[in-house]
Amino acid sequence: MADIFLSARHLSKRYGGVVALQDVDLIVNRGEIHCLVGENGSGKSTLVKIITGVVQPEPGADLNIDGQHVRSLTPHEALRRGIQVVHQDLSLFPNLTVAENIGMLRSLEHARALIQWGDVRRIAQAAMRKIGVDLGLDAPVGALPIADQQLVAICRALASEARLLIMDEPTASLTRREIDRLIGIIRELQAHGIAALFVSHKLDEILEIAQRVTVLRDGSKVGTFDRGEVDRQRLGYLMTGKEIVLHRRQTEHPVQEAVLEVRGLSRKGNFADINFTLHRGEVLGIIGPLGSGKTELALALFGMSPSESGATTIEGRPARIRSNADAIREGIVYVPEDRLTQGIIARQPVGHNLIITALDRLTGPLRLISPRKRTVFTETAVRDFGIRVASTDLPAMSLSGGNQQKVVIAKWLSIRPKILILDGPTIGIDVGAKETIYEIIEALAREGVGVLLISEEVPEVLYNCDRILLMKNGRIAAEFAAGTLTEAELHRGMAG
Repeated sequence: MADIFLSARHLSKRYGGVVALQDVDLIVNRGEIHCLVGENGSGKSTLVKIITGVVQPEPGADLNIDGQHVRSLTPHEALRRGIQVVHQDLSLFPNLTVAENIGMLRSLEHARALIQWGDVRRIAQAAMRKIGVDLGLDAPVGALPIADQQLVAICRALASEARLLIMDEPTASLTRREIDRLIGIIRELQAHGIAALFVSHKLDEILEIAQRVTVLRDGSKVGTFDRGEVDRQRLGYLMTGKEIVLHRRQTEHPVQEAVLEVRGLSRKGNFADINFTLHRGEVLGIIGPLGSGKTELALALFGMSPSESGATTIEGRPARIRSNADAIREGIVYVPEDRLTQGIIARQPVGHNLIITALDRLTGPLRLISPRKRTVFTETAVRDFGIRVASTDLPAMSLSGGNQQKVVIAKWLSIRPKILILDGPTIGIDVGAKETIYEIIEALAREGVGVLLISEEVPEVLYNCDRILLMKNGRIAAEFAAGTLTEAELHRGMAG
């Protein structure tokens, strides 16, 4: 018991008739790196909200922090007891300086009439020294790279004397080098006796950093496991109840005709001299670190940010793609990296999102949408793509990330494209939903669609692609046959 910082037992939460959490226990030791995993809807967010005082559990919960029983935890009380959260959106003030973001909250705790700016700067400097970072105190936070903004959020927590740091999807927008730096900082915090609760969908990172892992499924706790007891496959099974086996894509199929060829494609400041061929029924992976030009290339191919030079050929015909309308006419569709703001109309119903690309097929002679055709179309899409939604009248923003992605893909496939560009298709998606997305990609390839799979995740491209292009600094640095490559070799290529 002397090593336990947080002991939360018999945590349950119901919203009406929906059970979000059922009799869950969580124990986090002092200085422990503890990971929390589960599919979307498994109860992770509800559990975090309870232990930070945002949500009150059902009667019968037993909560102890640092050996003291807590009857009713509020957000203020959680902060006072050293529980801090670094949210995925970081919740910083972009117009304030680094020093102000880090030190002002702690300075305000002294309840002085005037802010002592010297104290604010000293508090910020002390927090940065604790983890060995040196950011300009007067720099506006909004001008910093996302990785440095995350360091500001961590330092803000340290300035308020954090003893348990909860990190929600902390690596979603980081490069591999930045991820390594963050992991080093978390271990540095551990050396100072600060515990970390690391919430992530990325199993490789979980396995790299965790000492123990707690797995939730459908609102219940599956178990807590020492790192040595689990690997990627077992974690996938514990989270979903299904065997998740990484099968390499069968690449021995005959090479079909080219559906897309690009030669010398360039756009100043984004990418230069891009050359590749995509064949019908092929899944071609493009991988590279943040800033390598992958997304910019995708936007050029879809006509959103057209290339300035070079040639594009589709099915042997020259194609001039200057807008997304041009791309769609040529049979190219694009599933963007940021599905919430670019892929779906978040506040519109799921049904409206599904039919938006098929209006011509659903309207009658008076150009009015047929209710019967609309119902059949949306019900078919929901069934065929396994979209989990109680009603297609619900807003798309109410869906989990995986189901939002299925809506985006279903929307585009209704026009029967020749080329599907997927940019970060499984970002923020749990392991079960990932498998469904991969099955959809495989089915499309079998139907002859050429797929460009753009990702930063090595296993994703390695096990789902025929060939892999490695992009660095806006250029294609190497090409690999996926079937002859190992994860370690591709990681080295990414890092080199």
